[in-house]
Amino acid sequence: MGKGGQSEGNGAQCEENMAAWLLGVNTLKIQPFKLPSLGPNDVRVAMKAVGICGSDVHYLKSMSCGDYYVKEPMVIGHECAGIIKEVGSKVKSLAPGDKVALEPGIACWRCKPCKEGRYNLCDEMKFFATPPIHGSLANQIVHPADLCFKLPEGMSLEEGAMCEPLSVGVYACQRANASPKTSVLIMGAGPIGLVTMLAARAFGVSKIVVADVDEVRLAIAKDLGATAVIKSSQNMEDVGKELELIKKALGGAEADVTFDCVGFGKTMTTALKATSRGGKVCLVGMGHSDMTVPLTPAAGREVDIVGIFRYKNTWPLCIDFITSGKIDVKPLITHRFGFSQKEIEEAFATSARGGSAIKVMFNL
Repeated sequence: MGKGGQSEGNGAQCEENMAAWLLGVNTLKIQPFKLPSLGPNDVRVAMKAVGICGSDVHYLKSMSCGDYYVKEPMVIGHECAGIIKEVGSKVKSLAPGDKVALEPGIACWRCKPCKEGRYNLCDEMKFFATPPIHGSLANQIVHPADLCFKLPEGMSLEEGAMCEPLSVGVYACQRANASPKTSVLIMGAGPIGLVTMLAARAFGVSKIVVADVDEVRLAIAKDLGATAVIKSSQNMEDVGKELELIKKALGGAEADVTFDCVGFGKTMTTALKATSRGGKVCLVGMGHSDMTVPLTPAAGREVDIVGIFRYKNTWPLCIDFITSGKIDVKPLITHRFGFSQKEIEEAFATSARGGSAIKVMFNL
């Protein structure tokens, strides 16, 4: 695997490197994957923990996710952590044996967004398991050293892999300016809704209401620290009733900040109407590309709408939140699998079913 997950070259390796390849709809196969030569600023990492993301499942089910389409075989996976096996000649910050969490995107650092510090918006981003870039569900990968963050003693590799989904929640809270002064509503109690809730708590938010259609997910949210949970529906006609329940759960007030971690017309409509005058709605989920929502009334109440795309500069903060005990990601890891043909198929089927499965993790 080359930098950014590109397959290139015939780099030397002691034993054959194997990876999970997406070959077609619902078709994954473990097969050889050659490593490139190690660059002077690169490291070779033995993958030890890789989580399954919703985007991975989208690619498996339809060979697409949003505007990205898999047109040729691709290695899957991007939530990962491992152990350094080899370092490039110019790498001074890491050494063989170090445990690291990997940030999966390599920016160009030449375009305007990169120069302005918003490298997550780079048009030339090479991101694990985003076509045509290969991912990290492999025995070993090669990656830039500056995107590999050393894990402190006591932090597990699974927790390191969880820095990737947690980064989405952390960045969402940064974009929405979540703080101890804000009350928060979260639409959606899936993996991203839950990490956003954990991040909001770490930023000092004490009043957090979570709404979802799934009672199992709501129970998990409550166990993880939600102030209150609201059972919602998929019917637009129920918005009014649900707004009353949300307001009651927030002590008779509207939410200062709402995170839509679903991205459907109904959830965004609820988010806009449930947010206070001068508040913020952060669109995190990308369920629907197009939706009809009440923007004009929201504008009349000066409700700001912000979006997020992945994250930037979040790994050090995620590591600090986890090691300090402000965030415990371990309860989110509900299922674990090894790295065999049978197990990768079972793992993706488990993740796709949802329900009680929050984060499905591979232990390599």
